[in-house]
Amino acid sequence: MNYDIIIVGAGPGGIFAAYELIQRKPQLKVAIFEAGHALNSRKCPIDGDKIKTCISCKSCSIMSGFGGAGAFSDGKYNITNDFGGTLYEYIGKNRALELMKYVDQINLKFGGEGTKLYSTAGTRFKTECIRHDLHLLDASVRHLGTDINYVVLENMYAYLKDKVEFFFDTPVLSVLEENGGYTVLCKDAAYKCSKCIISVGRSGSKWMEGICKELDIPTNSNRVDIGVRVELPAAVFAHLTDELYESKIVYRTEKYGDKVRTFCMNPKGAVVSENTNGIITVNGHSYEDPAKQTENTNFALLVSKHFSEPFKDSNGYGESIARLSNMLGGGVIVQRFGDLIRGRRSTPSRMEKAFITPTLNATPGDLSLVLPKRILDGIIEMIYALDKVAPGTANEDTLLYGVEVKFYNMEVEVDEHLESKHKGLYIIGDGSGITHSLSHASASGVHVARDIVH
Repeated sequence: MNYDIIIVGAGPGGIFAAYELIQRKPQLKVAIFEAGHALNSRKCPIDGDKIKTCISCKSCSIMSGFGGAGAFSDGKYNITNDFGGTLYEYIGKNRALELMKYVDQINLKFGGEGTKLYSTAGTRFKTECIRHDLHLLDASVRHLGTDINYVVLENMYAYLKDKVEFFFDTPVLSVLEENGGYTVLCKDAAYKCSKCIISVGRSGSKWMEGICKELDIPTNSNRVDIGVRVELPAAVFAHLTDELYESKIVYRTEKYGDKVRTFCMNPKGAVVSENTNGIITVNGHSYEDPAKQTENTNFALLVSKHFSEPFKDSNGYGESIARLSNMLGGGVIVQRFGDLIRGRRSTPSRMEKAFITPTLNATPGDLSLVLPKRILDGIIEMIYALDKVAPGTANEDTLLYGVEVKFYNMEVEVDEHLESKHKGLYIIGDGSGITHSLSHASASGVHVARDIVH
């Protein structure tokens, strides 16, 4: 079967690439191949009752399927070049911001209207943070919430399904360059196209590495982020989250000079587990609907590790730490901060005495047996630093879930069009190692679509 353009991956990059292609050139024959399920078939079996922990489904509905790993996220679109990726290094800062704002308008058009756009610009908290050697990054943040984010995706799929051919539950095995175009190989068939856009997300990082080897596309070693997810009473961070919603705060540790940062803050949200290539890690969600909100706020504290010669497998390093956590806890481990600093494990009885109710059913344990000392020391130092701007962060009963690992693809070599050394083969989104967020990934899809049809 022949197409003008085949998109591999139906995450934010792939969706926005398809949308923009159809908007600008409706006659194009476009197909999207997705290893996961259609949106309405994406159901995680964990119900907290009969099934309490990950059962390692063949395709993780949290991580794969229409909407990508962002489908059940808290739907935060950060409009900034300060974090979320290095797209601006390829296309320019103004262009990157312009595309992120365009993506925001599309989200509003498809069901996000009425959601709030927060901004850290000019906030008094910036001064407060600097006083305590903490650094609040600038951003405008559109918070859709997990519920509204899902509605936006439903509406986008309804718009695209008759204009684009979707192949769900159809993993792509290989991409071959043939006769001036590309052949996409699946288990039972081969499909041809003039141009191919690869947008496989973080969960497709290993697949992407394989494709780069097959097609001899140069890559550069990237980083891995390792840390914990913190859960505490929503009141502790309310003065920050009510005004800013998401506060990206960076701290340089005194002991090692490492940078620790807050990530993915979920006011009145819930901690969730997710499965990446068979490894159970932790994440967080939040909702716009007050009926779905909790009494807790959660956020990640992450330390970035970059590796140089001779070691290049940063993802493998993160995976080994996550596997150790899974081995000790049978999945996610949770520990009270008070127990951690006393050098003792949390037990079910100690957890029951805590003044906070966990939102994720995790195994009480000892994170010091899992996380490397340097990373754990940085996280503890950061918690005490945050306690100065949000008193209560370092309370005994603050919960730490581990581990949280953010895997990044090796950065794939592309030009300013996000085109690889092979003409007509574009690599976008988090699978490229260039973008690390919903907004940047979506913007990269729009950029490539406009490049193709201009």
